[in-house]
Amino acid sequence: MTNTISIWLGLLIVAALGVDAVVFDWAFTVYLGRKILELIEYLAFWR
Repeated sequence: MTNTISIWLGLLIVAALGVDAVVFDWAFTVYLGRKILELIEYLAFWR
């Protein structure tokens, strides 16, 4: 990954979090966090 791609990817992530904070009141971030925790617990079961 080049520096240019990483900078654009970082800006895209920051912009997505900003839109989620302003428009959706962090609902998507909380939803995504809960789903990631469910995935981690599921994978830990198969370990």
